[in-house]
Amino acid sequence: MKINQRHERRLLQGPRPRLRELGTVVRVTRELLRGFRKLHFVGPCVTIFGSARVAEGSIEYDTAREVARRLGEEGFSIITGGGPGVMEAANRGARDADVMSIGCNIRLPHEQKPNDHLDVSIDFNYFFVRKVMLVKYSYAFVVMPGGFGTMDELFEALTLIQTGKIHDFPVVVMGSVFWRDLQEQLDAMVDHRMIDRTDLDLVLVTDDAEEAVAYIRHAVRERFALRPQLRPIRALGERR
Repeated sequence: MKINQRHERRLLQGPRPRLRELGTVVRVTRELLRGFRKLHFVGPCVTIFGSARVAEGSIEYDTAREVARRLGEEGFSIITGGGPGVMEAANRGARDADVMSIGCNIRLPHEQKPNDHLDVSIDFNYFFVRKVMLVKYSYAFVVMPGGFGTMDELFEALTLIQTGKIHDFPVVVMGSVFWRDLQEQLDAMVDHRMIDRTDLDLVLVTDDAEEAVAYIRHAVRERFALRPQLRPIRALGERR
């Protein structure tokens, strides 16, 4: 295991000598500053979440690529976790639309490496720093089928919206069959008064890429009065 994975693991193992804790603060701050600097000028973005294990040619892969392409044609840059599967598909869709394709990759001992369709690629050691970047520079979220990481990102976004930390961000969940059990669980949460019925309005569940893009277009332009320029100049994010 690389040293950066050891640093994050040790961060979660309880109190350590204060000098080591200070070193962690410095490393985290450095990652935050590097992310802020590289993403400051990427323009209006939509973040697309989803599994790294989705294969090219699958329905999930093709849908993610189509949604990203359509969003790109609306003038949005596309930001993902930078890896394979859904992330690769979304970054390919950004390239199809000739808009900026951004990846916030997490360094792992296995499974993930940056895909080949990125104009801006940033590597992170800490999951929570990476999630800050995926949320901070996005005006909307699209959630494709995925596993633990995707669920974490979905509920992180919904919690931030529900608690008012971010406001009126559209969240689109693609794949009604895949997410059917989750929808039933959300209904159970309402029945047990764990969430309000109105909280379900925070999410659009659909299988239609056109509907997803129209929902995001309306939300961003009406709620934020934002008019993304068509076909952002990708040269601003030269491959690095």
